Amino acid sequence: MNQEKYIGMDVHQATISVAVMDARGKLLMECLLETKAATILEFIQGLKGTLAVTFEEGTSAAWLHDLLKPHVSQLVVCDPRKNALLQDGNKSDRIDARKLAELLRTNQLNSVYHGKRGTRALKELGRSYLTITKDGTRVMNRIKSVYRSWAIPCAGTSVYTARHRAEWLAKLVEPGVRIRAEHLYQQLDSLEPVRQAARRELLLESRKHAAVKLLGQIPSIGPIRAALLVALLQTPHRFRTKRQLWAYSGFAVEIHDSGEYRSVRGKLQRNRERITVRGLNDNHNHDLKNLFKGAAVSASERPGPLHDFYAALVEKGMRPTMARLTLARKIAAITLTMWKKGVSFDPQQLQRQAA
Repeated sequence: MNQEKYIGMDVHQATISVAVMDARGKLLMECLLETKAATILEFIQGLKGTLAVTFEEGTSAAWLHDLLKPHVSQLVVCDPRKNALLQDGNKSDRIDARKLAELLRTNQLNSVYHGKRGTRALKELGRSYLTITKDGTRVMNRIKSVYRSWAIPCAGTSVYTARHRAEWLAKLVEPGVRIRAEHLYQQLDSLEPVRQAARRELLLESRKHAAVKLLGQIPSIGPIRAALLVALLQTPHRFRTKRQLWAYSGFAVEIHDSGEYRSVRGKLQRNRERITVRGLNDNHNHDLKNLFKGAAVSASERPGPLHDFYAALVEKGMRPTMARLTLARKIAAITLTMWKKGVSFDPQQLQRQAA
């Protein structure tokens, strides 16, 4: 008798709705659990047979993944953006748990990678640094928006510096607007020490990982970018080829096609005219894309082998924007190759490819 059981969990802050199916799709059990480790483990240990569990990526996904991994034979943390079937028909916690169990049974789920504990600290520190940096950028944008709203030109970075701050505030005649700008300056000043502390902690933790030192050899990939690469990717073996990394980084070209074949003199031929390029893929890791884009922009402006590669593309007639995109894809491919094989950066190989 087949003892396989497929468990779908709809996870919320206070409760978890659970549905259990057998290999034939028969609903065996439904229940509501409290979101506590002891309650969840007691339920899992009370089930017999081979257990496969799934739930959607969310706030509690990392905690629940580490809790259940030793106790089940298969664990899938699925991507909620790709579970279109959950939006069809009636929707409730119990119905969602049933649908998740059914999708797991029929192998229709797209999993989200959850790495080993070895990179967990670096991942959390990288997330902290990126979040604080984004908060600082938002505050800087708000400061400039205050001046732009009163038609005061504010190009450059002098508007943020403490030395010129009194000069800039004097341009705001309205008292309420000036007080608002002062509050934004105070917020910016309070974020900078926190960002520097997060940066130091990230660099300190990154020294424990040999891959950070290896990736730091790539031009335009400094210590911070190398640490963030390891924090975001965790392992290169997630990606079989560079094209999978391009898709994860937002550099994959999306094409739409219909009516792929036509009959010509009684024979089927591929119809290439119908293929429509829709740009780069939207479903990607935005932090990783910003990292590779920033590295490509830096490499295109500074002398070095990557700049020579970029210049060769422009000389062949490629537009600068497309050349920078190609350079970002090249940096991503070099990163994957070096990390997988453990080899050093070879500028001569890059020069041969550019030629």
